[in-house]
Amino acid sequence: MNMTIATPEITENGLGSLETEITRHLNFTLGHVAKQATQDYLYRAAAIAVRDRLVANWKATQKRIGDSQSRQVYYLSLEFLIGRSFTNAVANLGLDEEMSNALHQYGMALEELAEQEHDAGLGNGGLGRLAACFLDSCANLRLPVVGYGLRYEYGMFHQRIESGRQVEDPDHWLRDGNPWEIQRPEDSRRVKFYGRSELYYDADGVHHSRWVDTQDVLAVPHDMPIPGHKNGTVNTLRLWKSMATDEFDLGEFNAGGYAESVAAKTMAEQITMVLYPNDASENGKELRLKQQYFLVSASLQDVLAKWVDKNGRDLSKFGEKNCFQLNDTHPACAVPELMRILMDDYAMDWEDAWGITTRCMAYTNHTLLPEALERWSVSLFGRLLPRLTEIIFEINRRFLREVEFAFPKNPEIKAELSIIEEGHDPHIRMAYLAIVGSFSVNGVAQLHTELLKAGLFSNFNQMWPEKFNNKTNGVTQRRWLSHCNPGLRRLLNEAIGESWERDLSQIEALLPFAGDASFRQRWGEVKLANKKRLANFVQERTGIEFNTSAIFDVQVKRIHEYKRQLLNVLHAIHLYDRVRRGDKEGMVPRAILIGGKAAPGYHVAKVIVKLINNVAQIINNDEAVGDLIKLVFLPNYNVSAMEIICPGTELSEQISTAGKEASGTGNMKFMMNGALTIGTLDGANIEIREKAGPENFFLFGLDAQEVSKTRADYQPDQIVAGDPDIRRVMELLESGTFNIGEPGVFDILIGGLRNPADQWLTLADLRSFIEVQREVNEAYKDEENWNRMSIINSATSGHFSSDRTIGQYASEIWNVNPIE
Repeated sequence: MNMTIATPEITENGLGSLETEITRHLNFTLGHVAKQATQDYLYRAAAIAVRDRLVANWKATQKRIGDSQSRQVYYLSLEFLIGRSFTNAVANLGLDEEMSNALHQYGMALEELAEQEHDAGLGNGGLGRLAACFLDSCANLRLPVVGYGLRYEYGMFHQRIESGRQVEDPDHWLRDGNPWEIQRPEDSRRVKFYGRSELYYDADGVHHSRWVDTQDVLAVPHDMPIPGHKNGTVNTLRLWKSMATDEFDLGEFNAGGYAESVAAKTMAEQITMVLYPNDASENGKELRLKQQYFLVSASLQDVLAKWVDKNGRDLSKFGEKNCFQLNDTHPACAVPELMRILMDDYAMDWEDAWGITTRCMAYTNHTLLPEALERWSVSLFGRLLPRLTEIIFEINRRFLREVEFAFPKNPEIKAELSIIEEGHDPHIRMAYLAIVGSFSVNGVAQLHTELLKAGLFSNFNQMWPEKFNNKTNGVTQRRWLSHCNPGLRRLLNEAIGESWERDLSQIEALLPFAGDASFRQRWGEVKLANKKRLANFVQERTGIEFNTSAIFDVQVKRIHEYKRQLLNVLHAIHLYDRVRRGDKEGMVPRAILIGGKAAPGYHVAKVIVKLINNVAQIINNDEAVGDLIKLVFLPNYNVSAMEIICPGTELSEQISTAGKEASGTGNMKFMMNGALTIGTLDGANIEIREKAGPENFFLFGLDAQEVSKTRADYQPDQIVAGDPDIRRVMELLESGTFNIGEPGVFDILIGGLRNPADQWLTLADLRSFIEVQREVNEAYKDEENWNRMSIINSATSGHFSSDRTIGQYASEIWNVNPIE
């Protein structure tokens, strides 16, 4: 390898050129011979060099925030699905060209080196990816926002497929370390568990409670920089790692009890060991609750300690100067924990503590599924968090007095609204706790918020209509268009300038180009290049070759019954049946890509993965089908995979049962990149259709009201009997065509499809889905018009930037302004 070592050139921040700094870190930070640099060492050196450039702005940002007297916001989330940090940081610092030149000396391309970085295993799906987009937008808008999460040693899992089944391997994303983090042991906090609550009187004879005989765990923070887009702002994501307060019991060790001596250390470190432990067992549930409390306790202690360092023990203005955004119910323990800290550690009375708490807590709901609203048994909660349990019962007692006052003629409503769900095994309703303790409750799409107000939380909405508001989700265009689709970025910059990267509303200037034939042709050329890249990726991962003249039909998201990957597979079986019967005249080749992970304990979702793979095996190996249909399940779908999938997608499958998806964010990423959506009137699909225009959206299926009516007398067997296409699909499924030698493996899915109580109404929407897919087929034949619709979708995607969403959070909930 020929390599020239550059002469050091010192920049204004005291650093040399990137080339110089990479060489220095290889030689001295990593102790590696620069001339023999392997890819992994070169990546780590380059990442540290970029991080060095962030640190100066990072420190300056924190000083500006500290000097501003502004209200500060803390985003509490158990997930931050940030993906890879390297290329994002390089782009936001405007270092693309300099980094490429520096790496050229090592015979390495920027894109090639970026592949050395592991996706951060800090989240699972939409919830965590949304949080990551929000942090990006907060930095872009210069807002004083800190993210608080957990530093999981292992991500959800690495998914592979064996004999069509999902197999989970550990995702040890931190195996090689994380060059983007800086450990801050001086800010470590102690978090309490177990023990008991006791009453006592202070020196003045005032009655108090305290939490004693606890088992404490140390929370050690690791900070990651979150850079804004070329604006000098770098915000912070603080991740907590759990550690034992003492490494081990030396006396036990000396006595020969080696395992016992490190038991406390092992138990403590379990808390942040794995993202989403399987909570099918009681131990799993306890660990999950530990994670939730560990996050909020460490974070609240952290914020309060910094407040006291700056302002002393006067907390009278704490509520107006701080805001905690609870990302779903996972951090709902923040409500009683803040009460505990204020009363037990700062000797505040109930009324003052409650006044502060309810001025600074805000709750985002992410689900319409009642079963997804967290409930913890009082017995488990009381054993693990006895002091918080007392406080929750007192919150509930006082709240139920308000309920009596609000609904004097309806005594039964107290049981409906009670935070404590009574019964043989009482449970704590965490969503209710979050609503009662927060000043703001928001949904994440117009339909979602209206359904929350009219259904799930209707009585709360009657009591406090001023609390409820909508904040439709968004995604960051910097990662999900500019970074992941460089070909389209260059075309957009040439056509409308670069301002859309900072403000996506500017992309509307693209609309007139939809009528320009030469621009449509160039648009199509960019899409074809992206399809070729995606086809290569699919072939590398699965061995299946996609025909790039086919329509790329994609559904990638968490595997769940309500997201209806099953409906997608049934349509693939229908297409296969048509080809087998010779009914293929006018059929456009179609490459169907499905990806996503099923939760380890979710049996039905895992059977759906199995069905997709078995159907794919039959279709892809049938010579009569050839390239007309290809079906692929892409294993181990993650953020980095989506960065390749998204630009190459032409048809975005957003086919959840209406009234079930809160918002969706994949639909927005695909829209930005010019994919057309086929979807139900669910979540943000409704707003996407409004912005793009009904003529540029493929709508099918029942709406939310029709879903409710259909459930009252749903007869799926009659649907099957009365529709020849659906009957043939079910015959293929039930005859064992896709499970030869595996009898009964799909019975649970077949039984669910034919069950009149099927809440997902899959067969009820199948006929409509088939018909609209025929419309897709015909539309795709007109390449000019398809590209026109594609351009319009991208041009009308400005509303779905997370910058817009965060701007609304800042002005309508948080009451914060940019720090200039």
